[in-house]
Amino acid sequence: MRYLVNFVRLIKIGFVIIRYGLEEFMLGLKLFKPVKFLYYLWPPRWFRKTDSGSKAKRMRLALEELGPVFIKFGQVLSTRRDLLPMEYAEELAKLQDNVPPFSSETAVGIIEKALEQPVTEVFQSFEATPLASASIAQVHAAVRKDGQNVVVKVLRPDIEKTIRKDIDLMHTMAKIANRILPDAERLRPIEVVDEYEKTIFDELDLTREAANASQLKRNATNDNLHVPFIDWDLTRNNIIVMERIYGTPIGDTESLKAQNINLQKLAERGVEIFFTQVFTDNFFHADMHPGNIFIDTTNPEDPKYIVVDFGIVGSLTDADQRYLAENMYAFFKRDYRRVAELHIDSGWVPDYVRIDEFEASIRSDCEPIFERPLKEISVGHMLMRLFATANRFEMVVQPQLILLQKTLLNIEGIGRDLYPDLNVWDTAQPYIEDWMDNRMGVSSFIEGMKTHLPRFLAKSPEMPILMHDLVRKASRGELVTNQKTAELVDLVETLQRGQKKTTRWIIGGTLLLGAAVLINDPIEPLLLGISWLSWSCLVGGLFAWVSALRK
Repeated sequence: MRYLVNFVRLIKIGFVIIRYGLEEFMLGLKLFKPVKFLYYLWPPRWFRKTDSGSKAKRMRLALEELGPVFIKFGQVLSTRRDLLPMEYAEELAKLQDNVPPFSSETAVGIIEKALEQPVTEVFQSFEATPLASASIAQVHAAVRKDGQNVVVKVLRPDIEKTIRKDIDLMHTMAKIANRILPDAERLRPIEVVDEYEKTIFDELDLTREAANASQLKRNATNDNLHVPFIDWDLTRNNIIVMERIYGTPIGDTESLKAQNINLQKLAERGVEIFFTQVFTDNFFHADMHPGNIFIDTTNPEDPKYIVVDFGIVGSLTDADQRYLAENMYAFFKRDYRRVAELHIDSGWVPDYVRIDEFEASIRSDCEPIFERPLKEISVGHMLMRLFATANRFEMVVQPQLILLQKTLLNIEGIGRDLYPDLNVWDTAQPYIEDWMDNRMGVSSFIEGMKTHLPRFLAKSPEMPILMHDLVRKASRGELVTNQKTAELVDLVETLQRGQKKTTRWIIGGTLLLGAAVLINDPIEPLLLGISWLSWSCLVGGLFAWVSALRK
């Protein structure tokens, strides 16, 4: 039965593909050339909608006709600008996630089952007509017993079964595409579907979205950004209850102008919020399109952002943050050599790539950008061109950076719609420089020593025994060796021969750490004894390290 359902669904997909003239993609493959003549015989011209616009637009319309799961897939695919031509990525980003609502009786039934009590006992009032309806869930307004206005987001009934059926079908189609597409190694259809599966099933757990909202609210320590609070007592994996927000949609520029909102400050504040989330909080709202952003216009000279929909968030590793900060800084200094070195040092571009060729390619692709005024330079498009250049040198795709780039493009687009003279780089530069100072300066080194040295010292008594066992296994042939393990054995033997040297390093590091702590934060700064001890630690540590180096 399952195979019959999948077959019928596949036939419907085929008809939609033909209807929008998208079979041209398949007929261009060698596999389908023998049946290419059928394109001219069937189906009749009236059946087709090839006059609906470009291929990219027809692809968007076809996905909308195929339904919610394919709409979501198109939205996720639009973030993978490393895989799609720009025209297709921008068109798929326009996909509308508005679908007809399900009945209020069904919504009430889901809520009552989740909370195990009647809606009338939880809320003073509950609006039957939903405020909004999307492919995964719909939202109803309500008032709690304490008078607080809230919204209730309810998952669609049986949505997981519906999604599972289409995901299974997508996996089948991806496997076929992986066999017949000439560019399958780059496009990686199976990996793309796997990534989408994880994304959409994460969105089905509304407690995850609630946790994202709570984290963003906790991080928003200033008044520039308002995140609605979550009512955890009334939140379950299929419903979420949160504060109801009121504000002007950020896309309604005419209304903002009519209220005399300071649009320059509003545009700059959006960029500040984004870079604060990326470089300070390391947790950013990754779905910042106009439909999810509202403006508190109470004070026109000090407008505040209000965000909703927290299903998609992003975070970066220290390596990702370093890549982003140093690349952006080097790029705007036109230090293309440094940009090339960063890609190779990070391991994202193979080390056999000639750095001079890579540097020359980055320069030829990016230098024309600086022919325009700085206020017209898009940081998001700069990153896009940088990724495109690096891809030609076998750069490993970094999905988390693609998500960040898509969010940055949204923020820049919104900001320039509000204030065309927005200089994104001037607004972002202080955040990038602060991050580099905090993470790559002397204070960062001292903090790293404070954090990691105690762990190293705790493990150090075990290290000689572990080293001895490893070398003994290698000498008996019990260790399966390859080039890496052979190098490791050599390293271990070197470390064994230099245990005294290691001890000096440990003593030196400990003394230097003590000096750093005492000098920067002495218990009694005015006590001469403490001051003398701190400087003694410093001298002793340096002596131990010099001794280790000489040995």
